[in-house]
Amino acid sequence: MTEHTPTSTQSARAPLLWGPLTRFALGVALVAAAVDQAAKLWLLFVFDLGARGIVMLTPFLDLVLTWNTGISYGLFRQEGPLGQWALLALKAIAVILLWIWLARTSSRLTALSLGLIIGGAVGNAIDRLAYGAVADFVLFHLTTASFSFKWYVFNLADVAIVAGVIGLLYETLVGADAAKAP
Repeated sequence: MTEHTPTSTQSARAPLLWGPLTRFALGVALVAAAVDQAAKLWLLFVFDLGARGIVMLTPFLDLVLTWNTGISYGLFRQEGPLGQWALLALKAIAVILLWIWLARTSSRLTALSLGLIIGGAVGNAIDRLAYGAVADFVLFHLTTASFSFKWYVFNLADVAIVAGVIGLLYETLVGADAAKAP
């Protein structure tokens, strides 16, 4: 019997898409996307948020359904199918690049953060495929007699993405392997 040993080409390619923490981050991504989609499905089809209009939860937090046809904060809104497919392609490229980064990391915090970002991106991509736009529903606001501030409407996928970015920033700027000034 001959023993199969990987060639140098196979060894070089293996870490491109799979690393020691890829399975962990995949689990995080699946949970983030599933929670996001479950919340959206419930709000859209069970709670019927679209028919209810604004639902006040607290003096500073409302539920309100908006459809985002653009990217973050509604930038680059796309109404036609070509623009929507271009945004999906851009998202797919970003997820592939994040996955490659994930395969090379040995940090659990980086893997967790990348998993959150990938899961959030997938959650929003599912919306684009299903509805042609991303369902956003959380609105933070601050209103007084003389001042009114309303944050952008967002969803749980956006929360996962922001939490992932915060994790990456923490690890880069504060974490044990962060570059320290002399």
